[in-house]
Amino acid sequence: MTKKELALEIISRLKKEYPDAGCTLDYNEAWKLLVSVRLAAQCTDARVNVVVQELYKKYPDCNALAEAEPEDIEEIIRPCGLGRSKARDISACMKILRDQYQGKVPDDFDALLKLPGVGRKSANLIMGDVFGKPAIVTDTHCIRLVNRMGLVDGIKDPKKVEMALWDIIPPEEGSDFCHRLVYHGRDVCTARTKPYCDKCCLRDICEKND
Repeated sequence: MTKKELALEIISRLKKEYPDAGCTLDYNEAWKLLVSVRLAAQCTDARVNVVVQELYKKYPDCNALAEAEPEDIEEIIRPCGLGRSKARDISACMKILRDQYQGKVPDDFDALLKLPGVGRKSANLIMGDVFGKPAIVTDTHCIRLVNRMGLVDGIKDPKKVEMALWDIIPPEEGSDFCHRLVYHGRDVCTARTKPYCDKCCLRDICEKND
């Protein structure tokens, strides 16, 4: 089986296993996802979803957050860790959205990368979830699982993993595929315990199980 054939089979099986998988960060506007994905660095999505409730209550739109002092943002987001740098990035990012994009999040990948605190992972998440464009989000679950499954061979660098996956994952499947990897990585193909291979829907085609 080629890597492309393996990818298609894995996509098909994960679709059946996790039909409703989506982004685990709560948001109803694009700028909120931008904020949440920055807060999610070295923090769980569940905690971010709780912390942002207070943040958005105090600063209900992009402009309000742009006007906020970074120290005031930091006070609220401290439970997410790395409060000072995250607050600084969020403040600078919201100012750019206000001043250059009329408060809207740009739908251009390179423009997203120029925003403070936005890397390839975050930009891909925005492109896929907000704008419905082809995207591959190489978070820790994705990198761990695609190596175990044999879709990539010993590649740990996020950008290199992303580029390798673009060659074998149909563009329209990338975003949902990565969301399903998050669910599978949390429930079955875990990092901190031994993977539950006995209940894995991919056990007969997974390289780790050969």
